Formats: sequence, structure tokens, C-alpha cells
Amino acid sequence: MKYETVLFDLDGTLTDPKVGITKAVQYALSKWGIQVDDPDTLIPYIGPPLAQSFREIHAFSEPDSVSAVEKYREYFKDKGIYENELYDGIKDLLGNLTEQGRKLIVATSKPAVFANEVLRHFGIGSFFVYVCGSNLDGTLSDKSEIIAAVIEKMDVNKDRAIMIGDRKHDIIGAHNNGMASIAVGYGYGSEEELTAIRPTHYLKTLQELQDFFENDK
Repeated sequence: MKYETVLFDLDGTLTDPKVGITKAVQYALSKWGIQVDDPDTLIPYIGPPLAQSFREIHAFSEPDSVSAVEKYREYFKDKGIYENELYDGIKDLLGNLTEQGRKLIVATSKPAVFANEVLRHFGIGSFFVYVCGSNLDGTLSDKSEIIAAVIEKMDVNKDRAIMIGDRKHDIIGAHNNGMASIAVGYGYGSEEELTAIRPTHYLKTLQELQDFFENDK
């Protein structure tokens, strides 16, 4: 097989975190007097580093963006983290990849402490040999830095590794580390967003993802 190491994004790739993340963002924004009635307008917050999103989407200052993340976590750590769903077919995919002898790793901008709890909650933590997430102080939140940290920590052969994600940040992170990538179309990045940054592969469904690895033997 060509790809012996497979890196997965978490939000929008392994799980659908829409309800929990959008509610937590609603809660945080309300502390600045910003009322958002339609949670779907907050979907762009799913995937990128949160502080960056508060700055780019709602024009928060640097200090306010940091404070907004703290408010977000007030809701997320007890409620939002569990307002989440595992995509249908993910457990089968992870099981098959493990049986094929591949090494699976999570590379996420979500704080590692939250990422590990999500994996535990859904009973999929045992599939992964390593989970690399951001730090609670906001450091190590850029996907390029996260993938670089994975490569160093796990001594990854980049020529035999591939990154899977649903947003452009995942693919850019792979590009910046000289790694192949799969952009998946079932998450929160649009086809336009994902194909514009030229992933190695663009696969629309989990079944296509399953088939891809079945053919990589």
C-alpha cells in the first residue's frame, strides 16, 4: 500500500459537530451583545482555529477574540462537546484501515483535551496511535504547525502519508508539509473551496473514501 500513515481532521471529517459548535459560538457572541438567530450562519466557524474565526467573521480584535474563545469554552466543555454525531460509516472505515495495517492519527485544531474526549465519547479513540490538537492557550492551532508536529513526534514518512480533511486549512496544511491530501465533500467545506486549493484527491462521500483505500493495497 502507498499510504501507511493516515491523518484525520476531526470536526467535519470524523464527526458532525454542527449543533455543539454553533451553540457555543452563539453563547460567546451573546456576551458581546451579538444575537444570532440562525445557527447555520455560524457554520464557517467549524474547522478553522476559533480565535481566527472570531476575528475574520465578526471582526473581533485580537484581545476580544481570545476572550470570545474563553466564553465559547464555557458552553462547549460541558454541553457543546456532546452535541455532536459520528458520521455513519466512520467506525467501519477506521476498522478497515486498522485491519489493513495503517497507522491512524488525528490532527485537529480543536484543543487536544477536547479532541480526546470526543474520541472517547464515540468509542473510536483506540483506533488512533496519536492525537495532536491545539493547546488551550491558543498555541499550535494552525493546521500546518499541527501536521508538522505530528511528522516530528511520530517520525512520519511524508511520502507514505496522507491527510484527510473537509476544509481548506487541512489541505493547505498538507501542502505546506509536502504531504498528499484528500479533501472530503461530506463535511463543511464547499466543493468550490476545496477544489480551488488542489488537493491530491477530492472524494465526495465516505463510500468513495472507503473505496480509495481498498484500492490502495
